[in-house]
Amino acid sequence: MGTTVIFFGLLIFLAHLFSSIFSKLRIPDVLLLMCLGIVIGPVLHLVSPADLSGVGAVFSSMTLLFILFDSGVDTSFDALRKYGRGMVQVTLLSFSISMIAVATIAHFYVGLEWESALLLGAMVSGTAAAIVIPMVRQMRASTKTRTVLSLESAVSGVLCIVISLAFMEGYKMGSINLGTIVGGVLSSFLMALLIGAVGGVVWASVLDRIRKRQHSLFLTPALLLVIYGLTELLGFSGAIAALAAGIVMGNSNYFDIPLSKLGMRRMHPLEPQEKSFFKELVFIFKTFFFVYIGICIPFTNVMALLYGFVIAMALFVVRFILVAVVGRENTKEDRLVVSMMIPKGLVSAVLASMPEQLNQELGYVLIPGATLIKHITYAVIFCSIVICSLLVLATRKRLILETPPEKENGGGFAPNEENYNEINEWIE
Repeated sequence: MGTTVIFFGLLIFLAHLFSSIFSKLRIPDVLLLMCLGIVIGPVLHLVSPADLSGVGAVFSSMTLLFILFDSGVDTSFDALRKYGRGMVQVTLLSFSISMIAVATIAHFYVGLEWESALLLGAMVSGTAAAIVIPMVRQMRASTKTRTVLSLESAVSGVLCIVISLAFMEGYKMGSINLGTIVGGVLSSFLMALLIGAVGGVVWASVLDRIRKRQHSLFLTPALLLVIYGLTELLGFSGAIAALAAGIVMGNSNYFDIPLSKLGMRRMHPLEPQEKSFFKELVFIFKTFFFVYIGICIPFTNVMALLYGFVIAMALFVVRFILVAVVGRENTKEDRLVVSMMIPKGLVSAVLASMPEQLNQELGYVLIPGATLIKHITYAVIFCSIVICSLLVLATRKRLILETPPEKENGGGFAPNEENYNEINEWIE
């Protein structure tokens, strides 16, 4: 027991150390965490995936829950409105082409059924905001390119979640009628959105009173657990409900409706310390989850690793071609940065375990190839991060900023009106 407790404590310190290494050397901290998991798992055999199977499902669900809520809080309606339809079109184009490419490889090369192949494609077609945003801010690219990549990573992560969950909901419907599946999925999502939005409105309305109590920081996470669990019990998507609650609480000025008839005050947004608390939760869950991925990477399944490497390489090739076609008016540096910034991360990792988890809960095989999907996704995450890191290091002298990003433009690269105008020009 003492050794285990010491390990968990050291792991938190290492996570912060890896984060510092990321800032200085551009080596993603999640790659180092995965390597640590590989060492204590497949290499030294101190821990095996079977040892963690009992907590894997709960841990994955809670990680996804906090990621989605945090992403929802950070989703600004003002930003979405200002960068306009063009950015959405670019993101959808990149996501859809990547998804089709992965599904084609998974069907014809791996041998998965088309439904499972498309599910795999949806899981790995987004980019990792936790890797892209810090890394791109330290690279020699225009402000508009940095902003576009940051926004794309946030939007594509949501697309990964929504589309992957839609496929799994379609599997549960058990119908080959496309209209029935789409109708059932949409109704499930709409009800989940309604539950999450109502929960967010009610909680934001009483949040000012709640803050007056001691230890109130833990009450919002507790409410999220209740919303997630209640939505799941009703047969809807708890993950989408958590996302809706986050969006409502992050944009309370848009949802500040009169609630005097219910005896509630006006809605209050989350305060900076509350947002910081959630980011700390995401950091802790991210730390343990990527170590868990490293432990679970199937080094004994050589074919899964090969499939993952082939898919990762295909994603980079597709990205390079897409950028060459639609980004010809940009500088070579901008095109190079956009081409390499497609590492996969936490969202893909959490989604990867859900098909296998669903099969285990039902007691029969609902989603064919669920275990293979998980192993390939983990391999794609690992290979994509390695490839991205190598590309960044290989172009270090050409692309890495000599001046720290916080000293540029008066501090950081937060989008302003001028940036958004540049973004729209770049997209058009």
